[in-house]
Amino acid sequence: MARRLLFASLALAPIVVCLHVFTGVSETTEFVLAAVALVPLAWLIGEATEHASEHTGPGIGGFLNATFGNAPELIIALIAVSDGLTEVVRGSLTGSVVSNLLLVLGAALIAGGDGLVDRFSALLSLALLLVATALFLVPSVAGWDGDPDSHDLAVASAAISVVLLVVYVAVTWFSLRRHHALHVSSDEEVEAWSLRRSLVALAIATVATALVAEILVGSLEAFAAQAGLSDFFVAAVIVAIVGNAAEHGGAIVVAHRGKIALAAEIALSSAAQVAVFLIPAVALLSWLIEPLSLSFRPVEIAALAGSTVYAGLVLWGGRSSRPRGVLLLAGYLVVVVAFYLSGDR
Repeated sequence: MARRLLFASLALAPIVVCLHVFTGVSETTEFVLAAVALVPLAWLIGEATEHASEHTGPGIGGFLNATFGNAPELIIALIAVSDGLTEVVRGSLTGSVVSNLLLVLGAALIAGGDGLVDRFSALLSLALLLVATALFLVPSVAGWDGDPDSHDLAVASAAISVVLLVVYVAVTWFSLRRHHALHVSSDEEVEAWSLRRSLVALAIATVATALVAEILVGSLEAFAAQAGLSDFFVAAVIVAIVGNAAEHGGAIVVAHRGKIALAAEIALSSAAQVAVFLIPAVALLSWLIEPLSLSFRPVEIAALAGSTVYAGLVLWGGRSSRPRGVLLLAGYLVVVVAFYLSGDR
């Protein structure tokens, strides 16, 4: 029954797009409808990823989910760059990393309960996040007492982005080879979609998610004004959660079905991919529109570093449990409060 309802609610996505294009509904209505429409799309991405993982293993399955799930965030960021909303771009990207590490992973651990995670893969993702955070300090510190959007900082950010992309390619190649070697095909009959069908479903759901997320973000400004929130808070919390709808749904669905390793891989792979692939990609692609510097605020750097270390401590033993999930959610609430109190730059 629930599956039929979710499949039927996928029709909300084209309805939201049509309402946005052909009618004059209020931005508040668009915001609510778009948020609701993202739920079944997130479920579809999680469903397709789980079926794909039956053919590839949890490591590559998590990589696929992170790749498809982060596409809306890339589109949202580039749209914000074209509108000159640099603080919104940076806030949404750092908020995305933190929400994946603490909110998505925490919710997945609560949904899945006791189990094991791939400790090596988890620590590798966290190590990538620490490397990225250290490199982000270069343009960030220079922007704390000067112009955070200066051309020199944009140039430095481009150089750092190239380094991070090289690291991403190398680590991804190693990680996928490792997961391929570890994955053992099961002799059991599994009622799974074919790999081709799973990838097609992922692609369609990602495109639809990007369109709906764009509409939702376009209506966020009016919502934020009515709620009395800063642009930074809206970007770092609300936009980040919206952009991570796929990871939320995917991780929670597979964790609830007992696949803790895959759920943790989804959250951690997505966080690492945002830091070492998505953020550099946005910085480099922004030169086609308007150069973007990766000059993050002190609260953003502290959130990135603190969340990474905190998640590492929680997962150090390589085990999952509901209390660990609660600890991660509590950490996310602390970050949300810090983002709220910091206001705009």
